[in-house]
Amino acid sequence: MIGTPFNDESHVASVVPGIRAEVKLYSPTSCPVVGVSEATDAPSTSISKAVNGDSVTEEFVLQAEAPPDDEAADAFDGMEEVFTYGSQTAYRFERSRGDPCPCESIEVLGCPLLETYVRDGSLVVVFHANGVDHLREVLTDLRDRWSNVSVQRLIQSGDERTEQDLVFVDRSDLTDRQREVLETAHEMGYFEHPKGANATEVATELDIAQATLAEHLAAAQSKLLSSILDG
Repeated sequence: MIGTPFNDESHVASVVPGIRAEVKLYSPTSCPVVGVSEATDAPSTSISKAVNGDSVTEEFVLQAEAPPDDEAADAFDGMEEVFTYGSQTAYRFERSRGDPCPCESIEVLGCPLLETYVRDGSLVVVFHANGVDHLREVLTDLRDRWSNVSVQRLIQSGDERTEQDLVFVDRSDLTDRQREVLETAHEMGYFEHPKGANATEVATELDIAQATLAEHLAAAQSKLLSSILDG
């Protein structure tokens, strides 16, 4: 995962307000475009829409090497083929405004979508947030509605560093207990040199055995390092 390097959201807020976010929703069943992509095993791009009163007309481009077979027919129910060029076919469909839709949920919160595409059954959306609080509001809303939401990339406005140097650490990778142990150890100075607290003191504060502390710290640090080094 590549993006802005922060473990504490307050760090971003104190630097630059504007954030470009790339967010993935894994298999949102309420998205017809994801359903078509899964049924045909083909990616889709360029989801666009036009709002007319209480209805929304959406259009997307499916990049399929072959026409959909009979098994995929149900996924195309209510969809109209409007344009074909090579392996790309544009489809159009209509839905009611307010139907469960990740794209609409983001736009309602003041973030016009810059890019949307579907890969391997997952919907990826790219948008600009005004700052950390705005981004947090969008992510909270998405996670309240859909169970598996992951931030893939965050880039700060005006950041001149290359993407290879920018790493986003998703704290949702940690369990609640791992995060509690890591935060307590950090607050007590366990990671400082010289140490502000030793393992015995941190374990006593958490009311756990030293061996349990070591297990939690090792697991948490492994996840964080994987995010940083694999990014």
